[in-house]
Amino acid sequence: MVNRKKKDLSYLAAFGLGLIVVNVLSSFLYTRFDFTAEKRYTLSDITRNELSNLNDDILVTVYLEGDFPSAFKRLRNSTRELLSDYKSYSNGRLRFDFVNPLTGNEQEQQNAYQDLLAKGLEPTNLSVKTEEGLTQKIIFPSALITYQGRQMPVSLFQNREGLPPEQVLNNSIQNLEYAFTSAIRKVTSGGKPRIGFTEGHRELNDLQLADAMNALQSGYEVGRVDLKSITFEGLAKLKVLIVPKPDKEFSEAEKYKIDYLLMNGCRVFFALDNVNAELDSLRGAGSQLAFPKKLNLDDMLFKYGVRINYDLIADMSCSQIPLNIGNVGGQAQLQMVPWLFYPIFVPVSKHPLVKNLDGIRSEFASTIDTIAVKGLKKTIVLASSPFNRTLKTPNLISLQMAAEEPDPRAFRSQPKPVGVLLEGSFSSNFANRPLPEGVEAGHNLPERSKPTKIIVVSDGDILKNQVSSQDGSHFPLGYDRYSQKQYGNKNFLLNIADFLTDESGIIELRNKEIKVRLLDRARIKSEKAFWQAMNIVLPLILLLLFALGGQYYRKRKYAS
Repeated sequence: MVNRKKKDLSYLAAFGLGLIVVNVLSSFLYTRFDFTAEKRYTLSDITRNELSNLNDDILVTVYLEGDFPSAFKRLRNSTRELLSDYKSYSNGRLRFDFVNPLTGNEQEQQNAYQDLLAKGLEPTNLSVKTEEGLTQKIIFPSALITYQGRQMPVSLFQNREGLPPEQVLNNSIQNLEYAFTSAIRKVTSGGKPRIGFTEGHRELNDLQLADAMNALQSGYEVGRVDLKSITFEGLAKLKVLIVPKPDKEFSEAEKYKIDYLLMNGCRVFFALDNVNAELDSLRGAGSQLAFPKKLNLDDMLFKYGVRINYDLIADMSCSQIPLNIGNVGGQAQLQMVPWLFYPIFVPVSKHPLVKNLDGIRSEFASTIDTIAVKGLKKTIVLASSPFNRTLKTPNLISLQMAAEEPDPRAFRSQPKPVGVLLEGSFSSNFANRPLPEGVEAGHNLPERSKPTKIIVVSDGDILKNQVSSQDGSHFPLGYDRYSQKQYGNKNFLLNIADFLTDESGIIELRNKEIKVRLLDRARIKSEKAFWQAMNIVLPLILLLLFALGGQYYRKRKYAS
């Protein structure tokens, strides 16, 4: 008996010692086992490298505390779990805190609201059920990253019109790693990549580009570039060149500078209107002759692998414009009507540039053809809906078209490409050609470029924010003041900037997918009674059988 007791005590001591050793080792070693099919709880190698290379402490402040609906509580919990993993891989450099920004009295809440807006955090208006009914509540589903005095906002909620709430929440959760890792890379990288918007060809002006440039300011150095006067040394400092809806011909010397940028690895985003058509001109005259522009870029784009056609897309998936339908008592009667020449391009591609984006609002877009060029990879990232038709130019268009009911049979067609991504090594447009007039010798171009990227969209208005006619202030990029809808133009631009400046492949994190495994609603409805009975009656039956079996066993055991 004594030996057995000693033996049991030795086993207990060994077990306790083993527990202590395991706990000590676990404080130095970290791992987790992810048994999900899509590895939803596993951080990518890119993220782990970013975190392990942090040189200073970094603070992540998440504004997702408070009385939220269950969907936002799930988003909060997923964010907390992700940041816990980030902290584990950061060697103690990363800290995070969850706060409720809208506490205190009304004045304190208003001050906090203005402060968060100034930092670049975007609010969301929620309808919350209470005992009195539905109440409106403003929340900030965002985070703020602070590193060495620099701050970077992070949007955590990826809304998309037309999707069920479960899918919207799922998209937001699967985008968390990209959002945080991309922001950490930007805030810790020190120098910001330079992005230049061309000017000097009647491009979109500063007011029309105000929100586009403001949206890029937090992660990039943004400014205007005059190709006529900028030096080659100045060009070499650019990471991305954006050509935003020029309306005037480019000279050969200016095209040479664009080619010079591309051959040296700079990335270029062309947002071009190849047809002259504007709604303001239609409002004044009632009709307008849509005719081709002369931008002198066709040969260059053809060499790079695309051609923007001289036509207009009329699409039944479109935004609306106010149309004067008459006067009553001297007052104009306005009615919102669909305007087929303002297509809404709903992304269907799984490419990270457009994945899970809202529709992109456009004005007078054209079709794009891709050209077979060896060594280039071409990806269609934006296209029209299947309910479209094209109008060749020159062609007379009028506001009367908006009052006419379109025949759906005339709009059945294959989706037309309007946005193309080109990747690879490009041939120089000036190979085996003399230097254009105005270009100094000593800046010769190689025949082929370094591996680089070009994005071509056949509408420059996707970068244009609307401007108030009352006070001259600008609306957010992608916001339609007539329908009061927010489209995905701003997020599309931010994705383009991230994609064109990214060297490490962080943008690929947007391809991460978390499958939504929803219950079969039809089966739930048909089998509801059966499963209710199984969950209510079966446990009672099992409990009764165990009670009877126990009673029978006791009688048999103690009967003697």
